[in-house]
Amino acid sequence: MIAMTDVDQTQKAVIVFDGVCALCSRWVRFLLRFDTHGRYRFAAMQGTHGRALLQAQGLDPEDPSSFLLLEQGRAWTDTDAILRVLVGLGGAWRLLRVLGWLPRRLRDRAYRALARNRYRWFGRHDTCFLPTAEQAARFLD
Repeated sequence: MIAMTDVDQTQKAVIVFDGVCALCSRWVRFLLRFDTHGRYRFAAMQGTHGRALLQAQGLDPEDPSSFLLLEQGRAWTDTDAILRVLVGLGGAWRLLRVLGWLPRRLRDRAYRALARNRYRWFGRHDTCFLPTAEQAARFLD
């Protein structure tokens, strides 16, 4: 089973993201806005928890090309994780489930191209995304 370090497996799902990536930070802000039920918690891969969670899944925290979702004692990566997160928002977002019908190899190939070029296309921050005081409880580090 997944070693989730200090994260209780019965708690909310955890998304590990690249805290210095401008696109990834926008993704987290998007989720904070649309996750009205507070389903997701966040851990920057540059933090203690995020790093440990990536390593527990056999992912290299120094090579942040994978998107990681930990939920109900299971791990999802890349487009499977992204689709699961979006569908988990509920409402009209559940319609995106149809994207899962696309072959995973094609979806993940597109994701990998985006991941490889995200700093060049969207920029990079000098520091990790900092949540507001109201959002801080949803972050592990």
